[in-house]
Amino acid sequence: MKTEFEFLSNLKQRFKLNNIGDDCAVLPKDSETDQVISADLLVEDIDFRLKWTTPEFLGHKALAVSLSDIAAMGAKPVWSMLSLGIPENLWRTDFVDEFYEGWFKLARSTKVELIGGDISRTPDKLVIDSIVGGEVDKGRAVLRSGAKTGDVIFVSGSLGGAQAGLNYLESGILPDSVNIQSSLRKLILRQLKPDAQTTLGRILGERKLAKSMIDISDGLSSDLFHLCRSSNKGARIYADKIPFDVNLTKNSSENLDILDLALNGGEDFELLFTADRKISEKFFREISTALKVALTCIGEITETPENIELCVNSTSRTLIPKGFQHFAKFNE
Repeated sequence: MKTEFEFLSNLKQRFKLNNIGDDCAVLPKDSETDQVISADLLVEDIDFRLKWTTPEFLGHKALAVSLSDIAAMGAKPVWSMLSLGIPENLWRTDFVDEFYEGWFKLARSTKVELIGGDISRTPDKLVIDSIVGGEVDKGRAVLRSGAKTGDVIFVSGSLGGAQAGLNYLESGILPDSVNIQSSLRKLILRQLKPDAQTTLGRILGERKLAKSMIDISDGLSSDLFHLCRSSNKGARIYADKIPFDVNLTKNSSENLDILDLALNGGEDFELLFTADRKISEKFFREISTALKVALTCIGEITETPENIELCVNSTSRTLIPKGFQHFAKFNE
């Protein structure tokens, strides 16, 4: 059975959809500004489980995942539309009110206005449809297709934490578990209450620093592949330069495969971008210091389309994208 990415690729070819394939759609607004619009669907027991999270955390995450898409376009988030399909057992509780408390807390901090949406009933599962719109200077949206041979590859923050948090949740460890280690709780919260790099994304776009960009939602291996495919380029990355979540090493006694978590774990919601090699790393360090967000150079763009090389010590191998897929279990 085909994957969701193969389905989308076939859909684009079949109906000649040349304007889709980035984190957001780009539409003209006026003579000086473009709109960018993202749509995300979160389905109970596929994208989240209610027994693991709280309504406030889920409200926060429902907005954060879409804000991350806006950031990946180098844009500023402005408005949102939110639709919910709610089962009766949740409607009869305070769940929805608490969900909106978490959503609005993040919306206020990012200056996003709720302008509409819809509410309906579902038979037994919660469904969340999040749409966020942003603005960027005319023609300045950062696309996935702008990478050039020789560009350097950067990633923000650290990787692997959200997937490790998911693994702990699946093992029955919750953020309010008795005697939970602080480092372990932080990993779980990276999964349940992620942060989007909205300020960094906007700066990279406004200052024309990023030539191509994508957010890391499916996993570094998959999202780098998406970027390379859109740019018709390849990449070479170095395992010893990948920034692992510091809390992974604090739990290293549990035999975590940290490299696999960083390469293939999803929902870190960091930014992966390429930049001209001529831009000084010192300049990026200054931005990193100002925003208190690590920016790490992990490799470079190569000429061979869709070929990603992973260098580990003195050896190298082809990196196969193994990030999150919604229909993976159907293909087993």
